[in-house]
Amino acid sequence: MRFAEVDLFGVYVAPVSLMMVEAWLVTVVLRRVASHLRLLRLVWHPALFVFCIYVIVLAAIVLSFRQ
Repeated sequence: MRFAEVDLFGVYVAPVSLMMVEAWLVTVVLRRVASHLRLLRLVWHPALFVFCIYVIVLAAIVLSFRQ
């Protein structure tokens, strides 16, 4: 499948930018759950851990849209 531009209120946007926003929203939810369960205190660098989770979620979204 080819990625084509998305028309968003008259502005053509790259589809990866919409996927990045979606991954960010998923990461926010996951970060709040991890914070509520006090899992972030178990990692060495919480900000780096959250960034890695964002990259993993983004890669999963991009790969799922590929098919």
